[in-house]
Amino acid sequence: MENSKEKDREKDKVAGFTKLMLDFMFYGGILLCLVLPAIVKMVTPFYEYFEKYYIQVVILYFVNGILALLLVNELRKMFRTVLKDDCFVRENVISLLRMGIYAFCIAAVSAVRLLFYITPAMLLVILVFIVAGFFSIVLSGVFDKAVTYKLENDLTI
Repeated sequence: MENSKEKDREKDKVAGFTKLMLDFMFYGGILLCLVLPAIVKMVTPFYEYFEKYYIQVVILYFVNGILALLLVNELRKMFRTVLKDDCFVRENVISLLRMGIYAFCIAAVSAVRLLFYITPAMLLVILVFIVAGFFSIVLSGVFDKAVTYKLENDLTI
């Protein structure tokens, strides 16, 4: 019995930390989007491309920032259902689908940046977000089946 309580406390700590991190990423992301022009202006002496394409860089990073905020917000919504111990719900299927779409959009906006300058890191970012997009969409299908089975099971009881 004591071991079970310890595990529950440990799960609560992990859940609390995860919620704190998601909230930090969301609100910190809003702040970063607001001060983005100033940040880009500060680093232009170190990156000639940022100086040459200042407006384009700000727009592309801002759009990606907004998409990332939307993605993190979907994660926050999903995490609320985890905290309620009811994660197999239609809302999470929709959130996973949206996250996949946002990930593909981030990859596409990042690909537009390649028109101005190419870095190996950006190619990797694009690949990561394409994989994340597919992963989210596949997971959305898995969750959809799980929700369907859960609802059918609830009706038989």
